[in-house]
Amino acid sequence: QVQLVESGGGLVQPGGSLRLSCAASGRIFSINTMGWYRQAPGKQRESVAEITSRGSTNYADSVKGRFTISIDNAKKTVYLQMNTLKPEDTAVYYCILVDDMGLSDWGQGTQVTVSS
Repeated sequence: QVQLVESGGGLVQPGGSLRLSCAASGRIFSINTMGWYRQAPGKQRESVAEITSRGSTNYADSVKGRFTISIDNAKKTVYLQMNTLKPEDTAVYYCILVDDMGLSDWGQGTQVTVSS
């Protein structure tokens, strides 16, 4: 079983920054991709950013140039640096891990609120 523990969420003013972390533990076959999704109230969960174990990244258009995803393979931890935050970034952010077998696991979510 895989456990994903997210941290770093909170309340921030528009234009501010936050850094999310997600640490994976347990029976991990081999990490293929880790990433972040988010879900705002009344909306579907959407992909924010993803990174492969080799460092290839992909971002949603809405966060390009503002968010940066990185991975520490040794620590099995993925980070999301979020800058120039906007009220529309408010959501619960979920970490996902996909292994080389194609199996995925989700974290419990961390709340990010952007408000003045």
